[in-house]
Amino acid sequence: MNQNIIISGNLQADLSHALGDISHDRLFVLTDTTTHRLCWPLVEVFPCLKEARLITIGATDENKTLESLSYVWTSLQQGGATRHSLMVNLGGGMVTDLGGFAASTFKRGMAYVNIPTTLLSLVDASVGGKTGINFGGLKNEIGVFSTPRRVLLSTEFLRTLDFQGICSGYAEMLKHGLISNEAHWADLLRFDLDEIDYARLQELVAESVAVKARIVEEDPSEKGIRKALNLGHTAGHAFESLALLSGHPVLHGYAVAWGLVCELYLSAKRLGFSKHKLQQVIQFVREHYGTFAFDCRQYDRLYELMTHDKKNTGQEVNFTLLADVGDVRINQTATRDEVFDMLDFYRESMGC
Repeated sequence: MNQNIIISGNLQADLSHALGDISHDRLFVLTDTTTHRLCWPLVEVFPCLKEARLITIGATDENKTLESLSYVWTSLQQGGATRHSLMVNLGGGMVTDLGGFAASTFKRGMAYVNIPTTLLSLVDASVGGKTGINFGGLKNEIGVFSTPRRVLLSTEFLRTLDFQGICSGYAEMLKHGLISNEAHWADLLRFDLDEIDYARLQELVAESVAVKARIVEEDPSEKGIRKALNLGHTAGHAFESLALLSGHPVLHGYAVAWGLVCELYLSAKRLGFSKHKLQQVIQFVREHYGTFAFDCRQYDRLYELMTHDKKNTGQEVNFTLLADVGDVRINQTATRDEVFDMLDFYRESMGC
């Protein structure tokens, strides 16, 4: 695994060592209102953070905006930050995405460290160097690739999460299992989300992070195999954007879970992905994530949202599909009619 990704058994010692290794003149910590309340108290007593200046923004994806970004830039400026300063992003994917983008663009770039505090950010948002904000009603429309100097992964924070927060992150782990191998996938299906074994969860998190880190290292700027990580995301981001536009936002992982149902149906139809495994996914998703309700009058809007996906090169929608667990096929395009058929299947199988 990338040496900058640290599976932490002692967060205080590991953070102190990481900050000591990165030369900086001033230290800033970014939180949102939720992580300021639940997570900052766990680390604010660390001696290595005693000189840190705290910046706090609103929580949830609704605040992953240009306004929040501007507030962070202003806080850095007023706090005397230079390009030699360092920012620690303490939070979920929204905080690490926005904080990474703020740090990467302030003074043309200052160093940053991610400490993800949700399961979703542990296994997805904190690794890979994607930063950015939502813009114009579209997910992650503005951003840059910028690698954090360190990522400290600690499951200490997971006990602060509710069931929905755990499930949201677990959807990305399901995706990692699907693009990895049968054994990894089977382990994930067996794990009991209702009675969580946190020691076992940490092992599964490490496996998930290793899958993503290996792919990102091979293709850091998403020209080829890194697109494997987009499984479930073309449809999922459309669901997420539609929900955001309607004023009823959904958690990213839930949208990905629903997107997996859609894209594995396309995989079964186009590439012969096992219908039995598709049914396994449908059952797991319905049981743990419920369903995202929409009707055929919203098909055009969902299709339009999919055409805005950054993976597209023309008017057709680009998907990452599977011929089998671990057998990834990138750059699979689908027509409008195929997308509508996929949405029909989703509504029928998920009981919309």
